[in-house]
This record gives sequence, structure tokens and C-alpha cells, in this order.
Amino acid sequence: MKAANKLAHVLFVVNPISGDIEKSDVLDLIKDFCATHKIQYAFFETTGQNDLDQLKTLLKTENYEAVFAVGGDGTSHLVGSALIHSEVALGIIPMGSGNGLSKDLGIPQDAEEALEVMLDPQFRIIDALSVNNSICVHLTDLGFNALVVKKFNEGEKRGASSYAIVALQEFLSYEPKIYHIETDHGSFSGRAFMVTITNANAFGSNATINPTGIIDDGKFEVCILEPFPKGAAIELLYRMYHDSIDKSVYTRIISCRQAEVLNQDHEEVQVDGEHMETGEKITIKLLPKSLKILTPRLKTQVAY
Repeated sequence: MKAANKLAHVLFVVNPISGDIEKSDVLDLIKDFCATHKIQYAFFETTGQNDLDQLKTLLKTENYEAVFAVGGDGTSHLVGSALIHSEVALGIIPMGSGNGLSKDLGIPQDAEEALEVMLDPQFRIIDALSVNNSICVHLTDLGFNALVVKKFNEGEKRGASSYAIVALQEFLSYEPKIYHIETDHGSFSGRAFMVTITNANAFGSNATINPTGIIDDGKFEVCILEPFPKGAAIELLYRMYHDSIDKSVYTRIISCRQAEVLNQDHEEVQVDGEHMETGEKITIKLLPKSLKILTPRLKTQVAY
């Protein structure tokens, strides 16, 4: 790799409880990697208490080239919220239960490979979303998945298997809720199993909810999964894992730049893997080209 282009000064924001993964080994890996490659670094450990304000204050005092989220989508949300409309890049060391944003961006899921991005970095400017004036860097949804996220976060166990158990338990008794959605390119009114708002593609479980979404194309999608018979669940899961959920008769996807959702049943809402209190009306706006991301350099094929 080209040492001349490497980053020289970075911050690692560490979530100590994400993904039910012990962080001491990855912290040692980060220290050794940065020492080997003579990269100046510092750590910021989240506590769940005023993390965003404290991080913003720290970023005013230091000139970092990149800030790495060492955790899951919630940690990426925290760092992305601090860096929005900034020249400082968001890097990701995926250590969460799902890591949806990093997967959609093609960031290596192995910690050491993710660190190597610093040695020959490439930067991509992506769109983010404003959800009732809060930042969303990957995915917001209402309904079933948001309920599962809340129950999962309230539990003591982490990891993909624990999430799957919670999802199955909630699915057996879940009843679709009523939503009214107005966008600049269409509307919807009625019951939905869940409503997902994203300009990316997939949940951290690798289930694709928005197969044609592009994270920097100047629009986002409102993905509506309408009520379906319990017997159709296997087919829908198959479609999600084979990038064809948009072909289902139970799916409707609206591409837009702004949307307003009336959540009259006050169903759960989650933003980037974290429960969010929104009230009955939720306003979503596109923030075009607002977040700088550190990604692996694309490999080019040599023509012979």
C-alpha cells in the first residue's frame, strides 16, 4: 500500500458494549497498527451520557483527518452526527451486532482490514437524512423492526442470534399499524407492517429492504411493507436475502427528497439502530452530499 497517502492523525470512538464483543483485543490491535505505521491517534469511549456534545467539543480542539466509529450502527450514527457538513471523514471499524452502514459502503468487516484503509484512503461524500432535525446516516424505520430494535436494546444479550430470537418472538403477535405518508413523489395511507426510510440498501442482518438504493444519488426511499399473511413470511425473507423484495406484491417503494409520516398509532421509531422519540409527525429531509466517508480504494482492473 502507498504510505505517502496514509492518514496521520485520527480519533477512535469506541462503544464498549456494542455487539457483545470484547473490545480490549481490538484496542490493542489499533495501538499496534498505529504505532507500526506512525499514525497519531487518540481514543474517545462512549458512556451513553452526553456523548454527542462531548465529542463535538473534542473535535473543536483537535484537527483530526478522520474519526473512526469502533462499534455498530449506533456508534456510526453518533460519529456521523458529529461530523455532518464537516471536512473530517467518518471511518468505521465494524464491531456491532449488524454493521449495516459499513456493509453497504463495502468497508471490510475484519477489524485489521478496516484499519488498513488508513494507509491508502479513498473518500466518498454521501447523502444523509434529517429526521425531525436529528441525523440519520443509514436507516430509519417505524413498525415491526423498530419494535424489535427497542426490545433488543433493552435486553442484556447482544449479537445477531439474540436479535433473531427477539424478532421471532415479536413477529408471532405483531399487528400492522396505520400510517399516512406524504412525499414530493407520491403518498401512502393505510396499514403497514413496517416503514423503512433509507438511501442505502440493507439491514445489518444483510436483509435488503431497498435493492436499488444509492447512497449518494440525491434521493432517498420510503420502503413500505404492507400487511401480509403469516404464511408469506418465508417468501418475503427469501426476497430480502436475494435482493428482490421490491418485486413483492406486499412492497411499495417511493423515491423522494422529502417526506412526512403521520404515525397516528405512535408506533416505535428507530434511527440507525437506536430508539427515537419523535411524536406523531415525523419529517424527513435529504441532506445531499453532507457526510464524508473513508472507504477502501476501489481496485481497478488492468486491461491486457
